[in-house]
Amino acid sequence: MTDNQTVQAYTEAWTHSIESISELVAPLPEGSWNRATECPGWSVRDVVSHVIAVESELLGDPRPIHSLPRDLRHVTTEFARYIELPVDKRRCHTALEMTSELEYTIIRRSRALRNAKQTPGELVRWPAGPLAGELPYHELLRMRAFDVWVHEQDLRRALDTPGNLDAPGALVARDFLLERLPKAVAHTAGAPAGTTLVVDVTGPVEFLRTVRVDSTGRGSVDESISLAPDVQLTMDWETYVRLACGRGRPGPVTVEGDKELAERVLANFSVTI
Repeated sequence: MTDNQTVQAYTEAWTHSIESISELVAPLPEGSWNRATECPGWSVRDVVSHVIAVESELLGDPRPIHSLPRDLRHVTTEFARYIELPVDKRRCHTALEMTSELEYTIIRRSRALRNAKQTPGELVRWPAGPLAGELPYHELLRMRAFDVWVHEQDLRRALDTPGNLDAPGALVARDFLLERLPKAVAHTAGAPAGTTLVVDVTGPVEFLRTVRVDSTGRGSVDESISLAPDVQLTMDWETYVRLACGRGRPGPVTVEGDKELAERVLANFSVTI
């Protein structure tokens, strides 16, 4: 695809996922907004609040003035405090307030994306508190498409309403997560030089990838088949996403080869913040 087509694809993936979230939560009774999700410390309301907060900040809205409680166990870093503040601010909001704000945010953000003048490679601000900086416009859109799709799935699991595992955002998530897998295997899990690890993923999004650790300890991933890998992990797509996004240790995962190395890799599989 051309750069402009890539921008369009990310925009369409984001649109599909955020509108799906809106449709999913619109009919929820008040009690369902308090259901726990797999995001530590976050309810359905909190996940939706986070989505609203990020998109609002990208629109240039000021951050809310709010004192964050100091006793939130899941808030352990300055970045976590940054993203928690607008979430905590909305914990007293009603279902109607949440759905209304989400719908209005989608309208405004969609308009902003349609009217955007940035070129795909133009550096834009990434408002992320301690991690704030600049990144290419297309990468910002990619991160938003990824994040919103993942949070849609968080909500669907919490509400027992599966769907959209093969949506456009799922393909964005696949590529985003696979790019980060070599570092998780080679660096975080400490796989030794010369290691080959095959990941075989089945389900709505299928792929087979081999991670290789070279003589310098650097990892890479490719689509070629390794006939005798040190480790092979077989799992379905949803399990892969949950593992790679730090959503606990779901199952089942079939392990072949070096069991000790496989356990180290699985324990360090998360590649998101």
